[in-house]
Amino acid sequence: MAEDKKTVKARRPSALKRDLQSDKRRIRNKTYKSTVSSAIKAFESSVALKDTAAMKEKLNLVCSLMDKGVKKGIFPKNKASRTKSNLSVKVSA
Repeated sequence: MAEDKKTVKARRPSALKRDLQSDKRRIRNKTYKSTVSSAIKAFESSVALKDTAAMKEKLNLVCSLMDKGVKKGIFPKNKASRTKSNLSVKVSA
């Protein structure tokens, strides 16, 4: 029987560059999302302590981060508005 030779196509430089770019974006998005989730956890801890000044300050920080995330394309617009709405309900309650 003849040997089956599997030829592997050489990857184009554009495909390799695309891989590098997507890895870079994935890491950047991941760090930004973790920053936002840390800010949300800090906000929720201030809600638990019922510190109104800290709540408003941290809510403003979270809203700012979410808006910047939408602008950068990290979060969808509806996710940002839903998150901000849910957190502002916690402040008023």
